[in-house]
Amino acid sequence: MIKAIIFDLDGTLVQTEPLKCLAYARAALELSSDSLSREEVAQACQDLIGVSDAETALTLIQRFRLEDAAQARMAELGVDTSWQAFMEMQMRIYNQMVDDPGVLRREQLPHNIALLHEARQNGYKTALATLSSREQTSRLLGMLGLSGAFDFVATQDDVKRPKPDPEIYQLVAQELTIHPSECLVLEDSPTGVGAALAAGMWCIAVPSSLTSQAVHAAGLLDKRWIVDDPATVKAVVQRMIAEQQLD
Repeated sequence: MIKAIIFDLDGTLVQTEPLKCLAYARAALELSSDSLSREEVAQACQDLIGVSDAETALTLIQRFRLEDAAQARMAELGVDTSWQAFMEMQMRIYNQMVDDPGVLRREQLPHNIALLHEARQNGYKTALATLSSREQTSRLLGMLGLSGAFDFVATQDDVKRPKPDPEIYQLVAQELTIHPSECLVLEDSPTGVGAALAAGMWCIAVPSSLTSQAVHAAGLLDKRWIVDDPATVKAVVQRMIAEQQLD
């Protein structure tokens, strides 16, 4: 029996991923002396949706040969590596974007948020499992009015291994004192789905336009459990819970 419903944050409760990719692109253009295009960097970032911020920054800085320029900014930004400098630049740009509460309100995903509130009303435990930092997660939840919506929040600061490793979901189950097989996860990317399944949890994918193709191509879930129309997410969750109870 499902006793807990666990949500990813970026791309599941709020569509921050395009904003993050735009911030990476602006940071890259600030560092690059080549004819680098914003669209090229943003597309490369979109291909990395679902992996940790650190891995994204490291991959992009290597792909676009930004190490030397980023290294020159390390002291100014108070970091020890070039990829950390790049990530710090990206975060400053991103934070400026989301300083406007209207931006996040426009990007929130109402059907998934409604499901979160209904789950709590129906007595399910709720948790968040995100690869965003604790500071960034707290900030976003506060701006979305969701600070008290979870029984437990796990961030990248709480684990050593990012998704698709199951560590973050194992931690959530442990903190909720619920067996993984009694947890249902909502994710939007193949890495997130893979982490949930590896933890032994039930999973439904609610991909965005940025992740839909990758989620379908990954073949990790039966198509019944991939929600292409967000308005149907509640019905799909109810169906999975009903089928799980019959097993």
